[in-house]
Amino acid sequence: MAEIRLPYEVERIIGLLEEQGFEAYAVGGCVRDSLLGRKPDDWDITTDATPDQVRRIFRRTIDTGIEHGTVTVRMHGQSFEVTTYRIDGDYSDGRHPDEVQFTPSLEEDLKRRDFTINAMAYHPKRGFVDLFGGRQDLKEQTIRCVGDPLERFGEDALRMLRALRFSAQLGFVIDEETFAAIRRLHQTIDKVSAERIQTELVKLLVSEHPERMLDVYESGLSAAFLPEWDVLFETPQNTAHHCADVGRHSVMVMQALPCDRVLRIAGLLHDIGKPLSRKTDEKGIDHFVGHPQVGEQMTKKILRRLKFDNDTIYNVARLVRFHDERPKPTARNVRRLAARVGDDAMEPLFALKRADIAGQSDFHRDEKLADVDALEVFYRKSLEQKDCLTQKDLAIGGAELIALGIEKGPQIGRILKTLLAEVVDEPEKNTAEYLTKRVKEWLV
Repeated sequence: MAEIRLPYEVERIIGLLEEQGFEAYAVGGCVRDSLLGRKPDDWDITTDATPDQVRRIFRRTIDTGIEHGTVTVRMHGQSFEVTTYRIDGDYSDGRHPDEVQFTPSLEEDLKRRDFTINAMAYHPKRGFVDLFGGRQDLKEQTIRCVGDPLERFGEDALRMLRALRFSAQLGFVIDEETFAAIRRLHQTIDKVSAERIQTELVKLLVSEHPERMLDVYESGLSAAFLPEWDVLFETPQNTAHHCADVGRHSVMVMQALPCDRVLRIAGLLHDIGKPLSRKTDEKGIDHFVGHPQVGEQMTKKILRRLKFDNDTIYNVARLVRFHDERPKPTARNVRRLAARVGDDAMEPLFALKRADIAGQSDFHRDEKLADVDALEVFYRKSLEQKDCLTQKDLAIGGAELIALGIEKGPQIGRILKTLLAEVVDEPEKNTAEYLTKRVKEWLV
């Protein structure tokens, strides 16, 4: 394991606290990440000094979580959270302690934490305080709760999803007793807000191991916040083009995608409409006609429920809508596709198409990939030629239409849409002279 080198500011904060007679240690995720050779995002410090005592010692502080013992210390333009050793009270809502009690005991503070790898403290002179085998679990690449996992998850239901997220981010396995507790308590995840679930879900999806979504399914957690996902594993694909049910196919698609937020969410949901679209013919072959359109609407509903922002919803939904478009590779067809999808979504769409093929059987795989490659070649050539692919690329716009006597309103949008369709088919017509002439012809 890597050695720990505390930033100057962290050592300085610890030193100033100790000069006043208090204990202080770096604690939690920064210790874990340092041992793994990763650069910590944040450095947290734990101490037996109370928040009032911390505020008296440091000139610049922010009361970020006084009720839970946390004061943010500002030093050299950076922020460091300094939290008093504490014991948590009961968690009546299954998420937050009803009260916290400050304690002079570092051990009491560490034993309330979620996982052993997050319950280690470090002092630049005294070294590690590792009371629960965190370093050993790091070596064995295991996610294990501190103490009784039923108690830890009973205190805070979000910890169950955090366990799976850490497993995906670090590539670790989850301890059997810990996973069994998740399966036993999975229904309590409904106590967690959609916003917090979304945050953990995205971190898992953009990790190096998005396939850990299988654990989310097998643990029962997804049944509470993403039931549509569970149905995918109950939807077979009896067709030569596939080798797995829709759920496992979707996992393979995510594995084949780069670690991009929108793409991974699109991979998760690209076939979400298949269960509602599945038809089996007299030969036992499954067909999923219209599943992209169904999936687009389901995607919007799911992402709104999980409190995603409007941009994410729009960008993911259109990839779901167009992921199964398979036009014959020609220059005209790729321009038409770009005009429908939006030129800013073409590169992500190509990536999703290739990943979709990677998650299928090898039936005609080479031909499918060749078609995507050909579409991309035509698209890049179209960009080089600066072909008109969107309304903003038209040689005239709304201002010119108004100058021709057209009133502001929906008619302008309809005219521009018609002009775009014509120019996409014949790029050489994208001139102000020609387009103005066309509009005048319609006004006669």
